[in-house]
Amino acid sequence: MKFMRPESLSPRAEIPAISAPPFQLHCPSMTRSPLLDHIAPKTPKTPKSPLASRLMSTPISSPMKKAIASMQCCLEEVGHFTKLDPQEAWLPITESRNGNAYYSAFHTLSSGIGVQALVLPLAFTTLSWTWGILCLSLVFMWQLYTLWLLIQLHESESGMRYSRYLRLSMAAFGEKLGKLAALFPIMYLSGGTCVTLIMIGGGTMKIFFHIVCGDACSMRPLTTIEWYLLFTCLAIALAQLPNLNSIAGVSLIGAITAISYCTLIWAVSISKGRPEGVSYDPPEAKSDMARICGILNAFGIIAFAFRGHNLVLEIQGTMPSSAKQPSRKPMWRGVKLAYVIIAMCLFPLAIGGYWAYGNLMPNGGMLNALQEYHGRNTSKWLLGLTSLLVVISCLSSFQIYAMPVFDNLEIRYTSKMKKPCPLWLRTVFRIFFGCLAFFISVALPFLNSLAGLIGGVALPITLAYPCFMWILIKKPTRYSAIWCLNWMLGVLGMVLSLLVIAGAIWTIVTMGIEINFFKPR
Repeated sequence: MKFMRPESLSPRAEIPAISAPPFQLHCPSMTRSPLLDHIAPKTPKTPKSPLASRLMSTPISSPMKKAIASMQCCLEEVGHFTKLDPQEAWLPITESRNGNAYYSAFHTLSSGIGVQALVLPLAFTTLSWTWGILCLSLVFMWQLYTLWLLIQLHESESGMRYSRYLRLSMAAFGEKLGKLAALFPIMYLSGGTCVTLIMIGGGTMKIFFHIVCGDACSMRPLTTIEWYLLFTCLAIALAQLPNLNSIAGVSLIGAITAISYCTLIWAVSISKGRPEGVSYDPPEAKSDMARICGILNAFGIIAFAFRGHNLVLEIQGTMPSSAKQPSRKPMWRGVKLAYVIIAMCLFPLAIGGYWAYGNLMPNGGMLNALQEYHGRNTSKWLLGLTSLLVVISCLSSFQIYAMPVFDNLEIRYTSKMKKPCPLWLRTVFRIFFGCLAFFISVALPFLNSLAGLIGGVALPITLAYPCFMWILIKKPTRYSAIWCLNWMLGVLGMVLSLLVIAGAIWTIVTMGIEINFFKPR
């Protein structure tokens, strides 16, 4: 059998279409199925099936034999054909499809627990005990339900797999409206989160150096910008791992460190006792409008703590799928395990942090409160360990949130050039994004103060869009229970998003934030 590159064939030559079973030929033993696109028989015989015209002449000793047998197994199992998209095997998210429930749990934990959880007690200072716990519980259940919707929508009845949130949005709302509704929030979540991670990771590295070295250290400390640059260099070096499946180990490390520092922070804060002057009374508002906007801003902080829905379809896209074993089953198992652990981290952190500091909670959240109120009576090794765990977690989370950006950059290249992105260009893309995120973190160091606004922008991705997508794609019976529930949650999510954004803007305008361009502290 002679192997030929597609560009070497005559323009008039007709290449038989490759067919695959539903879900785009992702049997468990195959991770890069479009390699078969380059196989062309020298003298085709009368085939028994569309697949045979390309593959029956393969020698017995061919290394493709196992892959072909796996393909035929899938074909016999399903019984009909769908078209194969070769571009899927060229992109970082779908390049490898050998994920499993454990990988999904690692990625979900790494993206679901992060430094945004450390500001949850700030929401309680406005909402107080009852409403704070109630809102946190309702948002947790709501986003878990919409997460289930996205997992179910990943595989369509026609065999198409939506491995990117934007693709699903375009399939549900139409190409133009889907891009308009989802593109900016998704890129804002991915890019904005990476910028925030640089600021928090670099700032925590500075704190770690101060704790370890001490005041009597003879070494010249780095400036804040230099710490940001050091963190960015480490993140870019780690970002050279090729695809989403290859960073499963990184996500596992990130999940372990996130769970560890969340537990350490709330446990140490409670064990050290409350500082003098702690109160749980909501702050007095100057007007009713200020009180309402404060409540909406607190809801935005809670919503921002549960960001990560823009990565669910991408994580599920790394799994094999067939008619008997659809990817939604292992994905949901992994997500259930992950969210049990997430709940065990976020609820004690929010409730315990509010109990420990009350209205004395600084704007930076729990990490700043621990340093401010217990920095002197807590051992240096414990404070240093907590800071080191935060840095490692930020480095790990950077990888999974940057992956959709890398994937989007490579989609542009592969769509235009009709070939995989070369290694050198992939490296350039990732260095470029890292440098851009570093520049924004230095130019706009006050972005951490906009947690409520960011939560409002991201809220439709998490709470509203999945409900509308389910109605438009699954088309449930009008006025049925599932139809009414999704309409109610979808409309409520959009209204809350607009209110949270308005409340965050009002709070910023009335209370103000310290804007210091190119002067990070």
